[in-house]
Amino acid sequence: MANPNVLIGFDTADDAGVYRLSADLALAQTIDFFTPIVDDPFTFGAIAAANALSDIYAMGGRPISALSVVAFPGNGDMEILGEIMRGGLEKMREAGCAVIGGHSVNDPEIKFGYAVTGLIHPDRIKANSGARAGDAVVFTKALGTGVIGTALKRGIASEASVRAATSSMLKLNREACDAMLRFDVHGCTDVTGFGFIGHAREMALASNVTLEIEAARIPLLPGALDAVRAGAIPGGLNHNKDFASCAVASAGLIDPAVLDLLYDPQTSGGLLITLSEADATAFLDAFEGAVRVGRATPRDNKPLSLI
Repeated sequence: MANPNVLIGFDTADDAGVYRLSADLALAQTIDFFTPIVDDPFTFGAIAAANALSDIYAMGGRPISALSVVAFPGNGDMEILGEIMRGGLEKMREAGCAVIGGHSVNDPEIKFGYAVTGLIHPDRIKANSGARAGDAVVFTKALGTGVIGTALKRGIASEASVRAATSSMLKLNREACDAMLRFDVHGCTDVTGFGFIGHAREMALASNVTLEIEAARIPLLPGALDAVRAGAIPGGLNHNKDFASCAVASAGLIDPAVLDLLYDPQTSGGLLITLSEADATAFLDAFEGAVRVGRATPRDNKPLSLI
């Protein structure tokens, strides 16, 4: 028997689960962790924290507490581990989120992240299932962290592209969340490991609409196209393409490198938001960096249409 207090579970592949505590209070809960994507341990820890926090912001929630998840070799350099955890703690402090514990395991491959709990009003959840036909679709960050990270590992990334990607990943989605809560947002998700196409697909399926996306409007990080054209393709990009390309219509006229970036797995990516045309215009004025990238239409043969 389903628990009536579970307001958001795993059935729509949303960003966080939501459990109602009372008529005006619910918990939003999520977890995320991954292997290092930058060289500096402190920065890696901070990015991991920003990425985990993002799921709470994508629901319209306010993060309040977190538990760290750590995998680190027992014979590893503890100073490196200390810097990873210090970076995560600093980012959590920036978010006003208390780290109250965690768990670690001896593992030859380093992994780090958090389980995060947030607060949200049960009637104000921004689920990925709320997009409506006629909505505008807006996006709040640029794509390309996956390919730039791969280029970095291969020693072919420019310093400028690494700086831009790192800055993007370190930026909390808190301000974007605060801005969107001023408007009647219908649907929201953050774009992370499944890439832009993967998360847009989840939103379209959950909302029973087609998202018509103007690929040329989607912002790209400096150096992202160069990384793709140099062959810096992360394995996750191809996995995302294999899984989600069947959901996409009319992709033939798009630059193949741009199309690859739509499948690029993101870390601490932006918010993908749907709201009325009027509210979208006001949101774009209120939040610098947000871009209108398409619209929601009644469900067609495919959940996604690229134009």
